[in-house]
Amino acid sequence: MNPQAFFEGSDRLFMRGAADRDRIAAFVRETYPDEAARLVAAADMVVAQRFVFEERWDMERTHVPEVFPGEIDWLHQPGDDPEWIFAFNRMRFWITLGRAYALTGDERYANAFAGQLVHWVRTVRRDDPANAKAWRTIEAGIRMEYWVKAMACFEGSPAITPEVMDAFVASMTEHAEFLMGVWNSYNLMSNWGVLANHGLFIVGAAVPAPRAGDYRREAARRLAEEARIQIDDDGFQWEQSPMYHNEVTACYLDVVTLADRGGHELPEPIRRKTRDLCRVTALSGKPDGHELSMGDSDDIDQRDLVVRGAVIFSDPLLRAFGGPVMDVDAVWDLGADAIAAYAALPAEPPRSADTALHHSGNFYLRDRWGEDGTFVHFHCGTLGAGHGHSDKLHVDLFARGEDILVDAGRYTYVDKPERFEFKNASAHNTVTVDDEEVYTPVDSWGCSRLSRAVNRRFVAGDRYAYAEGGHLGYQELASGGVFVNRRLLFLKPDILVITDEFHTGAAHAYQRYFHFDSRGKVTGDGRRFGYDSARNAVDLLLVGGEPHARLVESRLSRRYNEVEANLTLRVDDRGDGPLRLFTVIGLNPAGRREALSAATVPVTSNFKGVRFDDATIHALDITKGERAFTVVIAHREYASPTDTFNADGCTGFGEVSVFDRSAGETSVGTILVR
Repeated sequence: MNPQAFFEGSDRLFMRGAADRDRIAAFVRETYPDEAARLVAAADMVVAQRFVFEERWDMERTHVPEVFPGEIDWLHQPGDDPEWIFAFNRMRFWITLGRAYALTGDERYANAFAGQLVHWVRTVRRDDPANAKAWRTIEAGIRMEYWVKAMACFEGSPAITPEVMDAFVASMTEHAEFLMGVWNSYNLMSNWGVLANHGLFIVGAAVPAPRAGDYRREAARRLAEEARIQIDDDGFQWEQSPMYHNEVTACYLDVVTLADRGGHELPEPIRRKTRDLCRVTALSGKPDGHELSMGDSDDIDQRDLVVRGAVIFSDPLLRAFGGPVMDVDAVWDLGADAIAAYAALPAEPPRSADTALHHSGNFYLRDRWGEDGTFVHFHCGTLGAGHGHSDKLHVDLFARGEDILVDAGRYTYVDKPERFEFKNASAHNTVTVDDEEVYTPVDSWGCSRLSRAVNRRFVAGDRYAYAEGGHLGYQELASGGVFVNRRLLFLKPDILVITDEFHTGAAHAYQRYFHFDSRGKVTGDGRRFGYDSARNAVDLLLVGGEPHARLVESRLSRRYNEVEANLTLRVDDRGDGPLRLFTVIGLNPAGRREALSAATVPVTSNFKGVRFDDATIHALDITKGERAFTVVIAHREYASPTDTFNADGCTGFGEVSVFDRSAGETSVGTILVR
């Protein structure tokens, strides 16, 4: 095939021809010179056949180059993890070659691409069982995206001969025919199906194959079905992993982009759900624009997807979260015209800084929008299948541009102790009963016992925000069932109150875990602990119970295949019957710590003149600097026939009430939950 025949009418590709490519390259060189230099250095490694997977969206990263001094063995596995083979056969590094070519015009990159492409097509044949690990449907779909995006960068290169283009088009067609024959309930429900079928759509939209129209239509049909079943009504992809949510988002953005370029119709709800996915990416991200390390996820700047969504949907909300200028990765997928389009979009964040994703069970509390704001995430949702962790009732905390309380990450997918070290509840900022797991794992992906999330509530507000949830994971303990319920009260901007309720009639041991980010220092003992980092000074107070608290060695994985030593605060308590435990966290700028105190005070009935027991209702007096609050939390109903409470001189009613004592409030206060 004449290469120019492929590049003609390049509106069907992500870049609109060589002129568009050159404008993009000029923008990257001028606006992101460090990234341009990094891309060229990374491409030089690929030319030298030194492979390491460190790009932004390499799902399973590596950090030690694997070198092939002679012929490349595409099925080589350097260790115990087959994910290396999977990542290798996705060829994300060919996009790196393409972008380096666009930036430099150096034919070494085109020659390496052409040579590796032809070699792979010739040696990794689908009909050879030895190549099965290179021909999973997920890799086939991802390859189709990466190959098309890479090839578009090489327009005009003499390395792209008719023979190279023939191999490219023939293999793309073979991939499409393979994917056309794979459709089942697993693909319907898994991110695999989206990744595979978006590749099928790309072949149908971008490659002049005889059955291109059939590929597009069937892929769109499947993708619409997958969107209906996989994407919750709140916009979160159901697998409870921001990284896989974002992979699915990227796939749908690719599909919408090429459909718009080629004038192809898409069935509902693809466009609507794609915008929903983008908005969840924006609203669920930390203030620095990175995704949470929730489930099987890494610490990744996700704003390229937000930028793509902002431009495609002309969405001011997305524009507010995408960063000040066009993203360095997004521009290659959108084209140079998007630079000005993005700059011209107004930025309009939601009025409320608090966000509830009720269907997926994820709640986000913020004091304000902006990178320096305080951000709290509370999770009380489903497991999310194989990529989910035992993280019900987990809390993340971020302030002043830094992580404070973190998820320990994922580290590996290999079925070995390290996999469960990072998936288990003890790797999360949550609670356990009798050191028992909420989920019983059977291997890297499956569990034999699941748990239901219940009692989810959320209240947003300018001064206070509230989230609550529980689960049934300990209801069937042989020693007596326990209903575990957690409540978060955010006294904006700098006090977080966590209430852990254990509803039971039996005796149990309880464990609470607090994983602080490793870049700060944790100190303390007894009931008071501190965390100090470059930007934050944090106090954590343990109120109620008889805690045995200690710092234990743990590990933190920010990215796949990376691990570092960390310290985790483990708090042990015991109770016979109902138990209520409180954690009060105060946030301060580094070097400007305000005194924090918290103590329970008696709560009495105004009508009956008796003191309520601790199983029924608690009140806490909290002071931080010159601010003071009385917080009243009822664990069960107390008003019969009619009643109000009195807590340290404050009269009120409701399940959760806050009195701003520094403002003189003593009557009614703010009722968050009635």
